[in-house]
Amino acid sequence: MNTPPRVFRIALACIVAAAAVPAWAAKPGVARNPFGTLPSGEKVELFTLTNASGMEVQVINYGGIVKSIRVPDRRGKFADIVLGYDSLDGYATNTPYLGALVGRYANRIGKAEFTLDGKTYKLAANNNGNSLHGGLKGFDKHVWQAEPFEKNGEAGVILMLVSPDGDEGYPGTLSVRTTLTLTKNNELTLDYTATTDKPTVVNLTHHDYFNLAGEGSGSVLGHALMINADRYSPIDATSIPLPTPASVAGTPFDFRKPTPIGARIGMEDTQLKHGNGYDHNFVINHKGNDLALAARVEDPNSGRVLEVRTTEPGVQFYSANFLDTVGTAGHAYKKREAFCLETQHFPDSPNKPAFPTTTLRPGQTFHSVTVYAFSTK
Repeated sequence: MNTPPRVFRIALACIVAAAAVPAWAAKPGVARNPFGTLPSGEKVELFTLTNASGMEVQVINYGGIVKSIRVPDRRGKFADIVLGYDSLDGYATNTPYLGALVGRYANRIGKAEFTLDGKTYKLAANNNGNSLHGGLKGFDKHVWQAEPFEKNGEAGVILMLVSPDGDEGYPGTLSVRTTLTLTKNNELTLDYTATTDKPTVVNLTHHDYFNLAGEGSGSVLGHALMINADRYSPIDATSIPLPTPASVAGTPFDFRKPTPIGARIGMEDTQLKHGNGYDHNFVINHKGNDLALAARVEDPNSGRVLEVRTTEPGVQFYSANFLDTVGTAGHAYKKREAFCLETQHFPDSPNKPAFPTTTLRPGQTFHSVTVYAFSTK
């Protein structure tokens, strides 16, 4: 048998080696591709962010939605750990806020109204007589202007939106800028800023549904959750918080030590009944505006770990109590098959003077940062 020439052998070895490189092992950066067209004619784009470790985040500029986050388990196997849809139609026609950027006011405002500087503003009552997540057409249902960027080995996209005066009943023209950055350290950073030309209220968050075993993998009740909070916000029967936070001690809401999400979710408890599970704001243990640890979640089977740090005063823990949709690759997403940790100001703050203020005035800049850090154990 003839031996191939040396140059041919080297070329053949290079081809084989290239074929063995995983698809995710691309140069860090941003890929920009079409993602469909809305009935309005607006075109939507998909931005794929990749870092040198192979972590990948996909963002669409409709609703500022994080479509997927691919991270490795303890054996190096990658999986998408956020729930989503394959197509734009899924996001446009379904309403569980999968992966969405939520505003103008994330969470609930009681009785769908608030008073600011002596004037009462009426909002859409789209959740048990309350206003939820910005109303009928919140920020999750708008196409944002998008600018991708690459810098110092990091990749990201800047999303911009101008919400006009009176949008969904809110006063003031609000200019919002959200920067999503995939860092070298397997972190997704969300940096929000907003300004207004009239006094208004603002509360922004991201509504990612996580399953650290991989989307479509079933229940998250075995995930171990730690929430860095000594107090939480009890709610009434319509999920509006009571005026005074309560201690978590001795309640099903004590996650100060890592505890399986499902350990106490079936207890006979008025608060769990009101939320049909966990759907409550937790008062993060920190003072000031620095980044602080809000929560840490570990999936014991895959070893994937999510740590959430934020400048916000609260985090809403939601155990996907009403989830029922068909998502990525035809996977059926059911109740308790994901969890949300929505960093935020407290629900109904415009009607609760003792809560940290959500009022934004001309000349001021709203600024908030949240970091999702991924690792393995």
